[in-house]
Amino acid sequence: MRQGDHHSIPPVGAPPLAEERDGFRFRGGCPAIDLPATLQARLKPSPRELLATPEDVRRWMGAAGLTDTAPPADEGDLALARRLREAIYDLAVHRHGGSGPPGGSVESALDVLNQVAALPAATPALSQAGGVRLSGPMTAFIATVARDAVHLFGSGAPIRQCQSPACTLFFVDTSRAGDRRWCSMKGCGTKAKVAEFRRRKREGA
Repeated sequence: MRQGDHHSIPPVGAPPLAEERDGFRFRGGCPAIDLPATLQARLKPSPRELLATPEDVRRWMGAAGLTDTAPPADEGDLALARRLREAIYDLAVHRHGGSGPPGGSVESALDVLNQVAALPAATPALSQAGGVRLSGPMTAFIATVARDAVHLFGSGAPIRQCQSPACTLFFVDTSRAGDRRWCSMKGCGTKAKVAEFRRRKREGA
């Protein structure tokens, strides 16, 4: 795949890329379920906003693999990306048994998701190298992520929430046994194993 070529939406089950890219976490398995991870520690009094500026939206699109040359973003794009993010998170919480107070009702989250998905999406084109390239304004890329979310929720995909009490990330469970517990074995999984080992050691003592 040449520079600038990519899939419009990396398919669920594709070989995983790095979990940390350009300051963002990608542990969910697809861009739509990774977008909520741009608000870190969301259940704490002072969550960390990773989409703080329009430039952050542009960087996230590139890190997510949607484009190598993301179009400029403005304050309207920033607000739209945040609204979509919270709608996806609320739907994941309500529909897939996640924990944590939702930001709104199912109806309002559905309205936001469907409204954003109805916007013109990025235009795909087949390159001479056989790759797919997306083009359009930033709003179109946000709409593409929204459409990804519509198909994800509508397909009945096994969306899980990380079982770490301190983690709010969701992921698509593509494990063969369908029993994945952690958003990342390197992150939350390792921490949980270390905590369990220390607990058993204390009880043994």
